[in-house]
Amino acid sequence: MNFDFETEIILENPRVLLHPIQEDDFNNLLSVATSDPHLLQYSPKEIFTPELLKEYVETAIQLRKLHSRYTFSVFDKVRNEFAGSTSFLNISNPDARLEIGATWYGKQFQRTGLNRNCKFLLLQFAFENAGAERVELRTDERNTQSRLAIERIGGKLEGILRSHMVMHDGFRRNTVCYSILKPEWEELKMKFPFRNQM
Repeated sequence: MNFDFETEIILENPRVLLHPIQEDDFNNLLSVATSDPHLLQYSPKEIFTPELLKEYVETAIQLRKLHSRYTFSVFDKVRNEFAGSTSFLNISNPDARLEIGATWYGKQFQRTGLNRNCKFLLLQFAFENAGAERVELRTDERNTQSRLAIERIGGKLEGILRSHMVMHDGFRRNTVCYSILKPEWEELKMKFPFRNQM
């Protein structure tokens, strides 16, 4: 795999635009991030105050420089609004694998088809441009909405990492692990469940 952290990766279709997160995205994402203190209830990090969001954006930019994570801002082209963020993480070029995760959207963008459009673009890039053989998706065991969304796009359940991650409130979450393999992608992309929700 040849994932290049220096490249400005822009992913776009008629519904959504993903661009690498930058300092200006603090202002772009502020209203959606601070609209609900429980927006990231299943995430290790919170973003519901300006200070927390600023730290989130700065950390994301730094992690890209360290070749650890590649974070995008998500723009909903139908609503003409910034919707949230998503990332490539746990990237291993020698093993030809990466994870899609650290995804969050404002409540008004959830269950609208936006996420499926984002996932399609990210999976397409991972398999067809970066040369990934394996894409991983992980979520909190309690997050039934996220688990269902992963399963709907073809994620195969692999198992549960028990007491895997410490949450912002000190709770130790179990992490559910899914994957999609390159040989599965060709069939999945032809029936990807977003075509009627553009």
